[in-house]
Amino acid sequence: MFDFSHSQSALRDAVTAAYRRDEAEAVADMLVQAQMSADEKAAAEKLARRLVTQVRAGRSKASGVDALMHEFSLSSEEGVALMCLAEALLRIPDNATRNKLIQDKLSGGNWQSHLNHSPSLFVNAAAWGLLITGKLTAANSGQNLGSALTRVVGKGGEPLIRKGVDYAMRLLGKQFVTGQTIEEALKNGKEREKSGYRFSFDMLGEAAMTQADADRYYQDYVHAIHAIGKDAAGAGVYEGNGISVKLSAIHPRYVRAQHERVMAELLPRLKDLFLLAKQYDIGLNIDAEEANRLELSLDLMEALVSDPDLAGFNGIGFVVQAYQKRCPFVIDYLVDLARRNKQKLMIRLVKGAYWDSEVKWAQVDGLEGYPVYTRKVHTDVSYLACARKLLAAQDAVFPQFATHNAYTLAAIYQMGLGKDFEHQCLHGMGETLYDQVVGEQNLGRRCRIYAPVGTHETLLAYLVRRLLENGANSSFVNQIVDENVSIDDLVQCPLDAAAHTQGKMHAALPLPRHLYGKGRLNAKGLDLSNEAVLEQLEVQMNAAVQQTYAAAPLLATDAQAAAAQAVRNPADFSDIVGTAAFVRAEDVAEIVAAAKSVEASWAAVTPFERAEILRNVALRFEANMAELMMLAVREAGKTLQNAIAEVREAVDFCRYYADEAETTCAARAPLGTVAAISPWNFPLAIFTGEVTAALAAGNVVLAKPAEQTTLIAHFAVRLMHEAGVPRNVLQLLPGAGDVGAALTQDARINGVIFTGSTEVAQLINRNLAAREDSPVLIAETGGMNAMIVDSTALAEQVCADVLNSAFDSAGQRCSALRVLCVQEEVADHMIAMIKGAMDEWRVGNPALLNTDIGPVIDAEAQQNLLAHIEKMKSVARAHHEIALPEGAEQGTFVAPVLFELNNLDELQREVFGPVLHVVRYAAGALDELIDQINAKGFALTHGIHSRIDSTVAHICRRIEAGNVYVNRNIVGAVVGVQPFGGHGLSGTGPKAGGSFYLQRLSAGAPWQMPPLSKTGEADDAALQTMASLLAQMGFGHDAKVRLAAVLGESRVHTLRQAEMPLPGPTGERNSLSWHAPQRVWLYGGDLETAFAALIRLAASGIRVQVLPVHPLAIWQEHAGQWLEVSETPFAGASHVVALENLPANIKTQLSAQRGALVKVLLMPDGVDVLPLFDEISRSVNTTAAGGNASLMAMAEG
Repeated sequence: MFDFSHSQSALRDAVTAAYRRDEAEAVADMLVQAQMSADEKAAAEKLARRLVTQVRAGRSKASGVDALMHEFSLSSEEGVALMCLAEALLRIPDNATRNKLIQDKLSGGNWQSHLNHSPSLFVNAAAWGLLITGKLTAANSGQNLGSALTRVVGKGGEPLIRKGVDYAMRLLGKQFVTGQTIEEALKNGKEREKSGYRFSFDMLGEAAMTQADADRYYQDYVHAIHAIGKDAAGAGVYEGNGISVKLSAIHPRYVRAQHERVMAELLPRLKDLFLLAKQYDIGLNIDAEEANRLELSLDLMEALVSDPDLAGFNGIGFVVQAYQKRCPFVIDYLVDLARRNKQKLMIRLVKGAYWDSEVKWAQVDGLEGYPVYTRKVHTDVSYLACARKLLAAQDAVFPQFATHNAYTLAAIYQMGLGKDFEHQCLHGMGETLYDQVVGEQNLGRRCRIYAPVGTHETLLAYLVRRLLENGANSSFVNQIVDENVSIDDLVQCPLDAAAHTQGKMHAALPLPRHLYGKGRLNAKGLDLSNEAVLEQLEVQMNAAVQQTYAAAPLLATDAQAAAAQAVRNPADFSDIVGTAAFVRAEDVAEIVAAAKSVEASWAAVTPFERAEILRNVALRFEANMAELMMLAVREAGKTLQNAIAEVREAVDFCRYYADEAETTCAARAPLGTVAAISPWNFPLAIFTGEVTAALAAGNVVLAKPAEQTTLIAHFAVRLMHEAGVPRNVLQLLPGAGDVGAALTQDARINGVIFTGSTEVAQLINRNLAAREDSPVLIAETGGMNAMIVDSTALAEQVCADVLNSAFDSAGQRCSALRVLCVQEEVADHMIAMIKGAMDEWRVGNPALLNTDIGPVIDAEAQQNLLAHIEKMKSVARAHHEIALPEGAEQGTFVAPVLFELNNLDELQREVFGPVLHVVRYAAGALDELIDQINAKGFALTHGIHSRIDSTVAHICRRIEAGNVYVNRNIVGAVVGVQPFGGHGLSGTGPKAGGSFYLQRLSAGAPWQMPPLSKTGEADDAALQTMASLLAQMGFGHDAKVRLAAVLGESRVHTLRQAEMPLPGPTGERNSLSWHAPQRVWLYGGDLETAFAALIRLAASGIRVQVLPVHPLAIWQEHAGQWLEVSETPFAGASHVVALENLPANIKTQLSAQRGALVKVLLMPDGVDVLPLFDEISRSVNTTAAGGNASLMAMAEG
């Protein structure tokens, strides 16, 4: 059934095996292979010393870019601001947004400190320009610059700055780009050619998102090959100029999962380019890209090099990256490939340009190691070892060594004496160094310049990447111009330095599995670009398919189940996955009785023992990952990637709540028996999260999974029982809605955890409100989630994030994107790109690796979605729908569709499927848009794509959402990193995977204050009002002392304006903040207790409402805005704090209110403000400008 792996040769197996090799082992291996004799080392050091000295002496004559890199390095805030500005400014079409960006990035910088620090006129001009513009845009614009400058601002203002910065960026662009067209680039390169340089031109552009992008880039390459070929006039592959091709630019789905498409569609086009290059006898190099594309590129190389039509052509080139642990094995394979086919390949050895991204992806995916070295010096050793390999294969390879490091260059020169090879460098960066190398008067070696060609707009991503690499403090380009770095340090042999590190990984970069420190393991992921992983997974999943799955209740009673029903695969009705037998609703009372009987014995198990059991569950889940994935794919319609994420999230919940049980909840008491009612859309992850949270807090659990996904829940509970959870402590009650209703109506249930629709949550709430006691309800419901995209956002990034957020999991996530709001100036371009990218996604059976979008869960969901789609087609201004595959009628598939709405009013309810609604907004109408989104009443997830920090901060302040995501997608919240959950119509809180969740599921002392990076700030005005009120109220001495203590405590015990950092991968900033309700209804209590409550609430910025008969009511006029008296305070209340039991009629009235569930908090021992706060999780992609500045600037440690 599962068939996605490929068989490989022994040499290719060796490549795959080294993918995430142990770093120390790899470095030890490289040190042996790179070994240099004492003479070689001495000669290399002498030459390197000479080169560095010459570069420093000639520095004042340089173009100035190297000096600019040094002056505005990544360790300076100004350097980072400059890059953000450079990256976004040339792209923004509207002046209003450009002005905001300039002000945002320049006003905070200390530009004066950079003035006159450099011998380069270019840098001083840039610093002076930025000093002026920085002062112009500062809030106190022009205070210190005299009246003349103030007049300039008055007359010119932002347009003047725009022109100045625009000019500076274009000047910078010229330093890195040889020409805007290939013709211009060839002309500009003639001077350099005379002195011995050659070029490999690179047509700039982002990875293609659409077929139209790919076609356009492809034509650029064809045109360029003709131009270079004609200009070369038969000079040949080595003597003439060549070209480099980025494969992701000429195919929109250049990834391992789309292997068949790549071989069928990209290979013929690539062959045509090589045939054209052969016709002109010029070199064509396949550029290196991300690590997960490497082996796909090797498959293409195998086909090209063995193609008879390309026989005898020496211009087939390939780029290998020394920072990858696979690099030497890739070289072995390529040398063998060339020899097998009697070809000679050009192999360019580079260090690698995606280091920060590779580190982040490995951490996010929980992989066993990094594909790259974590220390620069280890990459330098690998480079020398790989160079030796290349130089030893003169019959099969023409090596091309690309480096800007003087020692590496000198070592290569020594190793390659008497051998055929060439040096390479990047245009705008390496010439100062290589001017000492090319030409007979120097070292007499040719250097080929990697030379980007393109408009300033296409330059952006490339430029930022270069700025990042070379602004990095450990970068040679940065250090060579830094007089504070001694020449001795610059010419140190990396072999000696690596012998000192002993191959140990960088201390600041833990293995991905240890991302959260020693306490909690990161859940294990699988790399579906790794052929060995795919092969093992395929075998294990196919073995699982052969098992029989017959789910039945797992109970502590003898209750008989109803007749078993067949469980069919929603992607293929003919595939019967297993059978499921349900509990009968009339047996629920007996099952609850069995649960109640073991409450005391489970509560007596220590939190540490419970935690150990949960960690065992995590280990069992990981050990049975393939089987759980198989069930997620066949029963729930999950794609393979989603199935991995499903298991990982379940594992994360087990470990996170185990830690919480031992810390936050160690001294708390359980509630008793908890019903956990979970949905079908995350049939393992949410099911496990609910169950393990309740167990961790010491509760007995009755788990009722969704009727559509009984098999995976049954398998999970069996694993939990095997791991040590007693069968009578956790019972599984598969069934339909009648079983859930029987559970929630049973007065012996002490708490309910529910994830599902808002309507069912309201029904459960009404059942619980009818009781005399106060059972706990945690409900996580839906969301009408929006993303706001302004004109500073990068279209390609927005496009990828929108597709993932709206259509991954067939849109069946409560966090999925439903409404995309795009600033009108960029809307046409962005929407066109999203539509084109949608066309490249594949709907189909999720058992296939190339499926992007699987089915919806069942026929009912399918019919509801199709009805909405038909209705919207008559309402929306435009729509775009992608095609379904042949045979789609054999499953419950819904074609993903995008609707352009006239306004947000046209969307009335949450739509749970692959349907995206798009609205355009005017730049000046942002607040109006936020009001419209908030008016929908949901508050679950929200996305922001903007480079303007002040815009991001403004939206974050105003938007109602529990999880806010900045410059990234809005799905896939990670346990403990982005705690998940909302408020309003989206649920009751607290957040799953957050520190309040277990406290809500337990009883005892007031809630614990989480560890804060920014402590809470009480409302000073409120406290002053309360202090003066206390003086007037006539309390006795003892009461005054008690209330004064409450005043003092309330000054510090609040989450108002507090912040807490959360752990997570590099390149992300995750944090938690809190949001208090505007007002609460305070019920009951005597005057002292009620006044103490008023103090605590007002200190946190919360207004209090009371009935006219309440003891506080007479003090209203003295309490200012903090106390309101109302005949009907419960009308429209979101929170009720009850200092004594609420009468039944009021509870019934509150539960009958339309809209969001009213949170009723019974606090007879006095108010604890922490449970009143909504938690707001914020996740910011800090690499949005094209790279990870903080990681790149990290010192060697």
